[in-house]
Amino acid sequence: MDEPESTTAESTGTESTGAGFLDGQILIAMPGMQDPRFHRSLVYLCAHSADGAMGLIVNKRADGLKLKDLFGRLGIPIGDGPGELARTPVHYGGPVEMGRGFVLHSSDYHSDDATMQVDEATSMTATLDILHAMATDRGPDRAIIALGYAGWAPGQLEAELQANGWLACAADENLLFGPDEDTKWDRALAKLGVHPAMLSPTGGRA
Repeated sequence: MDEPESTTAESTGTESTGAGFLDGQILIAMPGMQDPRFHRSLVYLCAHSADGAMGLIVNKRADGLKLKDLFGRLGIPIGDGPGELARTPVHYGGPVEMGRGFVLHSSDYHSDDATMQVDEATSMTATLDILHAMATDRGPDRAIIALGYAGWAPGQLEAELQANGWLACAADENLLFGPDEDTKWDRALAKLGVHPAMLSPTGGRA
């Protein structure tokens, strides 16, 4: 785990400088989303600027993978006994660089060299230090660990939004860190006053 690198296909770390950028918000995949990897996905945007966008899917789990498995692979011991942390699921963060891990977390944890603060409440860290801190009860109060991320080239996300591929809503702790991933998509729509039956599979609202 380390800091994401910018490439021609994705952008990370660049601060947004004007209105219209959606960093700190949640993207809700619409039924007409062509990419099956994003079916009913919620993507928390960690960075969005003229250079592109980067985010993490927050409502999909990596198949059968728990933190105890990931920590075991990395050689990180988990405190005294398995506990709740060991049973915590690992999330599927997106299709880009799925071998890399990212921790989306509450802002009570911060590393000067590695943490990107998205807003007052939420940050992202992508180094092993935060995992060691979590294993010894020195980590953030709330967090999800995700493998991979979602990235957009300059203008790509804007084009998908214009084509009704996504809606956007304000983030909250339950959508980011809460359980019941299967219901998060419906709950995000409910924040906008939208019922899934109102949506057209070929675009936005029917």
